[in-house]
Amino acid sequence: MKLGLLGPAAGDVPSLLRAAEILVEVAHVDRAIYLGEDDALERAIAAWAERLVGSDPSETGLWKRAADLAVRGAPVDIDRFVQTERARLGLRVFESLADGQARTIEMVADRVAVLVHEKALLDEEDIFLASFILYGKSDARVIRRIGARWFVAPGPVGAGPCVLDDGGEDVTLTMYDSAGKPTHHEALALTRSTKMRVQGGP
Repeated sequence: MKLGLLGPAAGDVPSLLRAAEILVEVAHVDRAIYLGEDDALERAIAAWAERLVGSDPSETGLWKRAADLAVRGAPVDIDRFVQTERARLGLRVFESLADGQARTIEMVADRVAVLVHEKALLDEEDIFLASFILYGKSDARVIRRIGARWFVAPGPVGAGPCVLDDGGEDVTLTMYDSAGKPTHHEALALTRSTKMRVQGGP
């Protein structure tokens, strides 16, 4: 799975929209989570959906567009409708911490990742269970291993998005700049526990 990370927008919705586009069009993520604490992602995705299908990207608007095409749509119009609606549905990969949760927990490979806006709000139990602490509140990008855990912050959204990929032997982190160019790639190697087998007596 490829998990995209978007840093806080601080009101910069156009930069957030561009970073979201990079995650879909360049990185081809399976899911993406906005690590801000506002509604900027919701506004960015609404603007993207309107750009794709017009002023009403809702499900009601979908049925109205489909009905109009059934009456007077040419084959090329129908093909375009299918393409744009697939693109609109693809925007469901985006989620936000601002959806009423201070933090969320995800599995990355077989390890626990805790995603939060401000890492100072995590308690000892959160940190103890996690192999990855992914957080939003940071003035700069962070990739730091402390003990058995990785701390990762994508930084302000204008810096570009990040992607965690658990498709290989190690989880890898790729950072992109605001133009969609990969600028850093690192394997987030983890210490794996060893299994001990104790044999009985003769």
